[in-house]
Amino acid sequence: MAVKNAQGTPGWLGAVNDRTAFSLLLEHGVLTRNRIGELSGLSKPTAAQIVTRLEEAGLIYEAAQISGGRGPNAAGYAAHTDRVLGVAVDVTPTAIHATVADARGTEYPVVTLPVVTLPVAQHPATRPAPGRSALSDIRAAIDAASLAAGTSPEAVQRLHIAVPGAVDPRSDELSFANKLPGWPRRGLRAHLEDGLARTVEIDNDANLAAIAERTRGAGIDSPGFALLWMGSGLGVSIDQGGSLIRGASGGAGEIGYLPVPRSAAELDPVAEDLQDLMGGTAVSRLLRSHGVQGRTLDDRLERFAEAPAAARSAALAELAPRIALGALPVLAVLDPGTIVLGGPIGAAGGRALADLVRTHIRRSSRWAPDVVATTVGAHPALRGAHDALVTDVRTSLLENITALSA
Repeated sequence: MAVKNAQGTPGWLGAVNDRTAFSLLLEHGVLTRNRIGELSGLSKPTAAQIVTRLEEAGLIYEAAQISGGRGPNAAGYAAHTDRVLGVAVDVTPTAIHATVADARGTEYPVVTLPVVTLPVAQHPATRPAPGRSALSDIRAAIDAASLAAGTSPEAVQRLHIAVPGAVDPRSDELSFANKLPGWPRRGLRAHLEDGLARTVEIDNDANLAAIAERTRGAGIDSPGFALLWMGSGLGVSIDQGGSLIRGASGGAGEIGYLPVPRSAAELDPVAEDLQDLMGGTAVSRLLRSHGVQGRTLDDRLERFAEAPAAARSAALAELAPRIALGALPVLAVLDPGTIVLGGPIGAAGGRALADLVRTHIRRSSRWAPDVVATTVGAHPALRGAHDALVTDVRTSLLENITALSA
């Protein structure tokens, strides 16, 4: 059987050139034939042939007439980025956030859908919320994000979903997720792909936040870092040169389950694990003890910025040694050069908390990492899912390009 587009054949070279030109249009936006030739190093006739093939295939279109000074205007071409779209989704215990992603990386609006939550006594985690399911959650996210972006839900072919847990790549089993009522624990990805007829990727929220830190935050240009995610839950994501360590079962970084050492008794005599010491409930209680009011952790973190300076300083001084203690297992095993304090707690503490944690680590251990606060901003897990989707959608488009001249 003949192999199409074998390496070195005209068809193979044509496919390479087509992909190169299309990638340039995704990266730079509107380009003329001559500019495509200049950027790719291809001759003007070859660039013109590529443009013709891509336009006939419906992958690019004439977007503008560009003046080059003397002589007639030149046609400027752009890539169709609405043919294959993705939706990034961040599922939290209290809300679902979603946004559309395209191959160009356009920043579309973020939509937020509240979810129904009931007290544990009325609504155990083992029972689904009334009318709620994984399929209904994600369908609603697709529709709302597409409406906000002015795009069609039918164009959505890929999904990247952040969850407060881990999905075992070997068994497709969801674990470490106690606050997703109505979501199946077994066969989750297969369940969603079958029900939605779309390609689905599911990842831990801290891992996706680390991707955002790498692409747009404190991890840009870093050789590697550990993102310490602190919110209602607790976890660590390890970035090594842009690659994340997820572990065999997807559960790498679930440090909240680690028992605390005896030295933690000085900080919290009743804490049994790191979640008790520095997780959301512990931090919420700590903030309340310093006069920061609010019904939930998010409420208190929002009001923390407006608290008196003395109360803020006292709260951070009490929190910093807890975080330093929690970071020691990560330092002992992986010795990252940088620790990024992320999640709602890390963002609220900011640089002041990072400086205090750095000082405590250096005074109480043999390690001396740099400690910085997250710089991603709002919705870090969603931003990471979006950035991962941009790569996936772009790859999907490029894989559809064939050598039309073969």
